[in-house]
Amino acid sequence: MKVLTIRQPWATLIMQGVKRYEFRSWKTNFRGEVLIHAGKGIDKEAVERLKKYLPEGELPLGKILGKVNITDCVPMSEEFASMLSKENNDIYTTHSFSRNYGFKLEDVEVFDTPIDAKGQLGFWNYNE
Repeated sequence: MKVLTIRQPWATLIMQGVKRYEFRSWKTNFRGEVLIHAGKGIDKEAVERLKKYLPEGELPLGKILGKVNITDCVPMSEEFASMLSKENNDIYTTHSFSRNYGFKLEDVEVFDTPIDAKGQLGFWNYNE
């Protein structure tokens, strides 16, 4: 199954359904289920700024947290950025909009037990 590695706290926010788009500089034609892997990197500024959305304790690192369904890849535009800002300007900041594409994520399924795994850039495959 395809996997996408995402830094914390963004991976956790996706699994909570708070962050519905993942931003990348590259376009994808892929649609379907993808595993969300919390990389070992942490966006410390975002963790501090978004504390009210995050669970108590340490965020999982180096683990597959669950899966989502990529249903669209939206090119960044002023209209798209404005819509996201209105939805949640804590999560969707001007930094998010510096990326060219937003992968729309739906149907979040959190795993009861996260799976240890090393991440990679881009989509990568995990064989269960």
